[in-house]
Amino acid sequence: MDELSSTPLGARCDGTGTDFSIWAPRASRVELALVDANRAQTNHDMVLSDEGIWSARIEDAISGQLYGFRVHGPWDPDQGQRFNPAKLLLDPYARAITGGVDYSGPIFDHTAESNFQPDAADSFAAVPLSVVVGESPAPAKMAKPIPLADMVIYETHVRGYTRQHPAVPEHLRGTYAGLAYPAVIEHLQTIGVNAVELLPVHHFISEPFVIGRGLVNYWGYNTLGFFAPHGPYSSSGTTGEQVTEFKAMVSALHEAGIAVILDVVYNHTGEGGHEGPTLSFRGIDHGAYYRLTFDQRNDYDVTGCGNAVDSAHPAALRLIMDSLRYWVQEMGVDGFRFDLATTLVRDQRHYVDQNHRFKQLVAADPVLRDIVMIAEPWDVGPYGYQVGAWGPGWSEWNGPYRDYVRDFWRGATRGVQELATRLTGSADIYDHDGRLATTSVNFITAHDGFTLRDLVTYDLKHNEANAERNRDGANDNRSWNHGYEGETADPDVIASRLRTARNMMATVLLSTGVPMITAGDELGRTQGGNNNAYCQDSPVSWVNWFDVSDWSSLTELTRVLLKLRAAHPVFRAAKFRVNDEVRDRAGRGLGRTQTAWFNEFGTPMIDEQWHDQGRSTLALYLSDLNEAFLIVVHSGWQPIEFALPGITWGSEYRVLAHTGNAAELPMEPLFPGAEFNLPARTVAVLQATVACDATQVPALPESEDPATTTSR
Repeated sequence: MDELSSTPLGARCDGTGTDFSIWAPRASRVELALVDANRAQTNHDMVLSDEGIWSARIEDAISGQLYGFRVHGPWDPDQGQRFNPAKLLLDPYARAITGGVDYSGPIFDHTAESNFQPDAADSFAAVPLSVVVGESPAPAKMAKPIPLADMVIYETHVRGYTRQHPAVPEHLRGTYAGLAYPAVIEHLQTIGVNAVELLPVHHFISEPFVIGRGLVNYWGYNTLGFFAPHGPYSSSGTTGEQVTEFKAMVSALHEAGIAVILDVVYNHTGEGGHEGPTLSFRGIDHGAYYRLTFDQRNDYDVTGCGNAVDSAHPAALRLIMDSLRYWVQEMGVDGFRFDLATTLVRDQRHYVDQNHRFKQLVAADPVLRDIVMIAEPWDVGPYGYQVGAWGPGWSEWNGPYRDYVRDFWRGATRGVQELATRLTGSADIYDHDGRLATTSVNFITAHDGFTLRDLVTYDLKHNEANAERNRDGANDNRSWNHGYEGETADPDVIASRLRTARNMMATVLLSTGVPMITAGDELGRTQGGNNNAYCQDSPVSWVNWFDVSDWSSLTELTRVLLKLRAAHPVFRAAKFRVNDEVRDRAGRGLGRTQTAWFNEFGTPMIDEQWHDQGRSTLALYLSDLNEAFLIVVHSGWQPIEFALPGITWGSEYRVLAHTGNAAELPMEPLFPGAEFNLPARTVAVLQATVACDATQVPALPESEDPATTTSR
């Protein structure tokens, strides 16, 4: 099957009837099972084409019609074939899914005694159903698309973000409509967020072992339908209403100037390994949709989730590409973050191939080539760690950035060389092959780990609620409890934690690249030390809008810094920074460079200082024709006197934002060479008044010659 085949798949309703199509070339017979409101089932034999596509036209089948497939063929696990018509299967292209999984029902294609013997029990009453969805208008587009360099990404969970929001009507909390509610959008706008990255909204299910513990898959990284919005997130129904409600949410966010990015999980499905339930893909063609071991009997798992989608197979690759295009064209989304993206670029031998057909198709596709594409650049298979390797057109979660900044603010680093690199886009990782500084998605926390508050509150994970004896989740958290494990009333400990949290937030928002904030971090959200809350659909995971503790200084700092970032392009460089001299409109030099590094004495950094392993202070100077700023980072445990650079770099300086306490830094104008007290463990942003015309530039002392500035 050609991955570019134009033959439509899925259910296409034209108002008078529906055309159904499913790809299953190795099947011997396929039945379309229509299900009525009384759960009665009527089966229709489908017709096979030369392309391996089975089709049927059903008159009077309209939007809202429930259906599934029964796929016949040989039971031959040695050839990657596990056909079992007793199992009712979901349409891989279903645009809506309704109902759930009865995990105690006959949902397995094999017997309890053997994974390789077929089970004859009918699964009809134990599995979800596909839903025919009629065409409807796409959501409103962004009035002005947001360049990637201008984006501030807010990683959030549709359900958890509004489940406890006091202003959202109770019946809308935890839904698409709840996320689109005016009070919710107002908060995003107030703090300065212009892009939400939604944890998986492709329809997903829970794993049997999670259900067996009385819990659920909350995050959603267990996809069952790559075209269907998750039904339970709909406040209005699950027989197509979820599609309408999702589109309305996207329209509301777009009208507010907020882009929508989806966290997508094309690397595996909710069926797990061959010992798991058979609900769709495995029953259609096990060997086509999943990577298998050389003997074809077992799943080749590079995801840690039991199976891996075989993007090297044309059918699986077409499904991925069709799904991406559908969510852009029909559902209005602005980008994707690919979970365990390395799995998608493995070839037929399961080797990593950064020139994979998947990437070629994305680059050539007019629908996708300008869409935001963010890779989680690793999986758990051989050579799966691919940070920095994704090439032009792709951004990446910058894991080294996260690890370094956590270490820096807990005092576990030496010197400031790497700090300089991380602040300016991680050129050591990404500045090659024409890649941009926006390649780096900078983050301190994400869904899979401690929240920012927990990062400064716990040295150890506390995942007991997950019922895995605290053995799940990462042990290397690079966290710091500030001398006391867990919440405390000690004002000194609280103040110290808040300061560290403000420092980390400031670092990520001021760094070159695309900043990402985890939802609620700006509010001081806690998970009680749980660093793997994937199964906690509970207050553990939900954003607590009623928290009585005062983390408002972090909220305000976030707002101030994002307002600063939005107002001044110098903070939003798309390209990697250079050390070239800034020139006026006539091409004359202005004496200052676009980037410079200063020490606490107000002079450019020299090699000896760059290699000083005990150094804890660094100032980054950023400038363009119209403006200049000085970002001062001091992680030392004692205050210092900080001297401002000479007059060429600015004729006057003002502190615009800092991570200290109120009144700790001067608010009055400061002048070149002046010293001020810089408190311990502080980030400060100062604006410099600079000349925009060479005739206004004062004489340049030799000691301040930009040529003596050592760039990193």
